[in-house]
Order: sequence, then structure tokens, then C-alpha cells
Amino acid sequence: MHIAEGFLPPAHAVAWGIASAPFVVHGVRSLTREVREHPESTLLLGASGAFTFVLSALKLPSVTGSCSHPTGTGLGAILFRPPIMAVLGTITLLFQALLLAHGGLTTLGANVFSMAIVGPWAGYAVYKLLRRYDVPLMVAVFFGAFVADLSTYCVTSVQLALAFPDPSSGFLGALGKFGAIFAVTQIPLAVSEGLLTVLVMRLLVQSSKGELTRLGVLLAKKQSRSETEAVAR
Repeated sequence: MHIAEGFLPPAHAVAWGIASAPFVVHGVRSLTREVREHPESTLLLGASGAFTFVLSALKLPSVTGSCSHPTGTGLGAILFRPPIMAVLGTITLLFQALLLAHGGLTTLGANVFSMAIVGPWAGYAVYKLLRRYDVPLMVAVFFGAFVADLSTYCVTSVQLALAFPDPSSGFLGALGKFGAIFAVTQIPLAVSEGLLTVLVMRLLVQSSKGELTRLGVLLAKKQSRSETEAVAR
């Protein structure tokens, strides 16, 4: 997903940066409010950011100028909602560009838009929809993480197709080609990320039940006990 440094035309790089900026600014405000009102959440915020950093640093070769890897954004979006994940994802991408030469500064806006904005919002929307219809927590977590991962690569395919349309079939032809190449590695990675996110959530249910209840992931009182029993089974 990380589009390499200098790979996008300058106009595209600037446009994606402008599109991402309002979401990141909103996220900074949300993160500041969360830390100020609930300083006890700092540890879980750090863990969510670390989860994203570690998973998204594991890259496989894919489309020229980009790569395939898990994103790790579904967990943070479910726990703290997408605005905060926009900030954690941006920090992750910035550090990876500076320290790992993974992605780049000129393509930071495009990478933030796909991985730190669209991915978390799509995953969170699926998670909330499933929970609204009483789908078990861990099933909703799996599909939230799965969709967060896969939607990131759909957006990256759009970004690359806009920048490099096919000479004969244009944008749609390029979109089909980029999407098909990404799918070979990304669908199995999305499934793996969903399963790993479920495993991490199970551990959090056991170790941080009070914090998950405050965040609304677990329901209070009687419902929270049924959630825990379902996880144990």
C-alpha cells in the first residue's frame, strides 16, 4: 500500500495531502480530548499505534511503486474510533518514511488517505453495522479489521490508476490491473490480519475489561458477562 517516494505526480501528491489534512487535524483534537479526559487510556493508545506500526512495516512486493502488507488500523478504529486512528496512522507512516524508507514524504498524503483515513472508517462502519444487528463481538472485529485492510488497497488502486491510466483502456483499465495484482497478496493478508486482530481483542477482553467497557466495545453489567463467556468459548 505504501506508495514509494516520488512515485506520484506532484499535483496528485499535493491533492492527496490537502484531502487528508482536515481528517488529521480533527483527529488531533479528538486524541487530545481523549488523553485529557481519560489519561488512563494512554497505554492502550500506545498499544494500538504500535500494533499498526509493526503490522504495516511487514511488506511484500506487489504493484510497481507500492507494496502489500497488513495495515493494523482496524484495532485502533474499533477501540478509539477513526478520527484518532487518523493521527496514529499518520504518525506510523511518517516514522516509516523517515526511518525505514517505507513510503515517502511526497506520497505521505496519499498513504495517509488510504491507510489512516479510508481504511479505519470503512472497517469501523462494518464493525458498528454488525454490532447493531447483534453479531458476536469477535465476528464483528474480524470483519472490521478485514475491511479496513482491504479497503485501504482499493483506495491505493484508485490513486495509482488516477496517476497512471492505461494508454488504451484509461482509468478503469488501470484500476482493474492494479486491483487484480494487489488481490493476489492482499486478500490472504486481510484474512490473516482479521484473525490476528481477533486474537489481540480476546487478550484485551481478559486484561482490560473495564477500559473496553468505557470505550463501548464491551457492554456493561449483564451483557458484558455474556460477551466474556462468548469469548471464552
